[in-house]
Amino acid sequence: MTGYAVTTRETSGGTLTIEMKSVNSRFLDLQFRINDDLRALEPALREAIMARITRGKVECRLSFGRKTGAGQSPALNAAVLSTLALLQADIRGQFPDAPPLTVNELLRWPGVIEEAQIAHDTLQADVVSAMVDTVAAFVESRSREGAALQAMLESRITDLEAIVQRITPLVPQVIGQFQQKATDRMQEALGLAVQNAAPSATPTVSRDEALERIRQEVTLYGIRIDVSEELTRLAAHLTETRHILKKGGQVGKRLDFMMQELNREANTVGSKAAVKELSDSAMAMKLLIEQMREQVQNLE
Repeated sequence: MTGYAVTTRETSGGTLTIEMKSVNSRFLDLQFRINDDLRALEPALREAIMARITRGKVECRLSFGRKTGAGQSPALNAAVLSTLALLQADIRGQFPDAPPLTVNELLRWPGVIEEAQIAHDTLQADVVSAMVDTVAAFVESRSREGAALQAMLESRITDLEAIVQRITPLVPQVIGQFQQKATDRMQEALGLAVQNAAPSATPTVSRDEALERIRQEVTLYGIRIDVSEELTRLAAHLTETRHILKKGGQVGKRLDFMMQELNREANTVGSKAAVKELSDSAMAMKLLIEQMREQVQNLE
């Protein structure tokens, strides 16, 4: 699921900013953007995030702007300046035309300005506290999106239930029509075969045996095209899916499983469909289920 949150907090050592944003992902993928001098705080950030979030590609940015004040005035690092002076003298000895370092370049050189040291324990406590607030705001942001996704999924469930209710009464009618049509055709074919047989030919089966065989074949065909069980399971799966959504919590993986079951039953209905209306209805159900599946993969 997508989400965004940012927290800015003034601490004794400077301004602390934590930013979190996420995009859809089936699994939890954490990425951190932290300065090297604060890299040791990453485990604390990771722990705080994983305590509340289990899905999504989450990016976390931590920045800390140090401030100066009474007793915290920056100072020049004499050792670094001395090293730079020696290096510059060596280089200009070999390249006399090389321009010397400017004051601005020297001040921007890493380590030239010594900043006040901040206690690691204090900074970590500030980061963890700010991270808790950021994660809470982030989860709330994702909850708002989750509510919108739930409404969409429930709408698709309603559409699927309407299709199931519409085609369920058609199944016995379709089976009866096909059985009657098949019986008529087979009896007609049997009659023609009897008429065309030579007068002296001895029939291999009696008429009663042939009719019994017709009845068996027609019954088996009716069983093959009967989708009553699939429609019953579809209705049950839809009821369970709606129940999972209303219950809330971490529903993503459970809904993933329900989408697989719904798709399996819709595929079977389509493969056994004996009339165009059932075939079209199965295709419509598969499209709705696919729309749901794409969104379910984003839910936690």
